[in-house]
Amino acid sequence: MTTDGPSPSTSPGPEPEEQRAARHAREKYGERHMWMWLAYFLFGIHFIAFVMIYAVTHAPSK
Repeated sequence: MTTDGPSPSTSPGPEPEEQRAARHAREKYGERHMWMWLAYFLFGIHFIAFVMIYAVTHAPSK
C-alpha cells in the first residue's frame, strides 16, 4: 500500500531545544550582518553624494 505523504516512522519529530537555539543564533547572526552591510552601503552612498555635491558647488567657474 502506498501513501501520498511521508510515513509516520520517517517524519521528523519536534526539533530539539539545543538545535532550535543554535538555528536561532545563526539566524540572528546572519540578520545582524545583513543590517550592518546595509548600513555601510547606505553610509557610503551618502558620503559619495556629499563629496560630489561639494565638488560641484566649489568648482571654479569659467
